[in-house]
Amino acid sequence: MRLCCKIFLYFICSLLLLASAGCGTYFKQFGRILPERDVTNAFETYQIDSALRYYISGSDACPNAIIGLHRTYSLESTLWKQVEMTSPRLRDLVENMQSMERPQFGFTLFDNKGNRIGVWYSILTAPTSIRMVNDHTVVIPTPDLDTYESFHKGGNSEREE
Repeated sequence: MRLCCKIFLYFICSLLLLASAGCGTYFKQFGRILPERDVTNAFETYQIDSALRYYISGSDACPNAIIGLHRTYSLESTLWKQVEMTSPRLRDLVENMQSMERPQFGFTLFDNKGNRIGVWYSILTAPTSIRMVNDHTVVIPTPDLDTYESFHKGGNSEREE
């Protein structure tokens, strides 16, 4: 009976070790999103960074979020709309977002290796994630289409990715 228990215990430990190794590999694909006052300031003073490609999510007039992704990265998504960003266009977008009477914030986007890959601008309750497909391809889910409404309700809407 003791031999059977030892074999069972080794089996369980092996399974746990394999599962934790798999999770570690899975989570190594994810980047980070950190708030940054300088990014907020850049959006709110309508500064365009020529090293970035800009995308919007939601309405063309009042997007739920704006991202700027470094040109060396490609975005794997059909939901983000790439826009030719100019300072006047950014001003219109930011002012329209601010007209929703929700505070907007800027964030820096980092890949899974800690490299700065872009910027994000939205309300605080427009959650997303960054998953690296490979060294230069990234998946960034768009915020909910009802981002501003769910903020008003307390931010408890269901997300669909």
